[in-house]
Amino acid sequence: MNLNLSASLNIFKLLAKPSLCLPHATVATFNDLPIPLNKAFPGKDKIVDIRAVVLDKDDCFAYPEDSEVYDSYKHRFETLRAAYPGRRLLIVSNTAGATSYDRDCKLASKVEKSTGVNVLAHAVKKPGCGDEILAYFRQHPETGVTGPHHIAIVGDRLATDMMLANMMGSWGVWVKEGVVPLQQKSIFSRLERKLAPYLISRGYAAPEPSNPFD
Repeated sequence: MNLNLSASLNIFKLLAKPSLCLPHATVATFNDLPIPLNKAFPGKDKIVDIRAVVLDKDDCFAYPEDSEVYDSYKHRFETLRAAYPGRRLLIVSNTAGATSYDRDCKLASKVEKSTGVNVLAHAVKKPGCGDEILAYFRQHPETGVTGPHHIAIVGDRLATDMMLANMMGSWGVWVKEGVVPLQQKSIFSRLERKLAPYLISRGYAAPEPSNPFD
């Protein structure tokens, strides 16, 4: 078993502040992602300026352990890649590139070759790898990212992807229906589908990123 120590440790943060796992926007499937991602956040008082996208892999745009984009999502994936070219699109996975799982980054290399998108090699699994993601963008100023408010995190898990977004101070887009059929998902994934509506009904909302230049 490959334990996600980061998620285990951060569960205490979630218990203290449940809103950390909530998305700022929700889409049904990867094919429903609005492009550019700014369109995912209508009605915001502040202008949302998404300059880079951090993309989950497993059950978001590909089957777990697979390096290929799911066939039905290939066109949307290429549209997203064109909208956020070069290093403005980054794959961050708890399998590919996670050095505790993908020790020699062979899976990461396969994903990069098949998608044409960089995969972040990171020591800490989501949701705890925010510092490593921000360090990546600091190393690549050509992306235009000057703070976490310029980044959108796209993924299918509340407790990893959306919590990562909120802990970073970024925008979170939840892909509710992943590649894996509902009956085949883990019990945690199935519970999350009920958790978000429950928390929202109790008045919780994702913390909105603040622009440090306001």
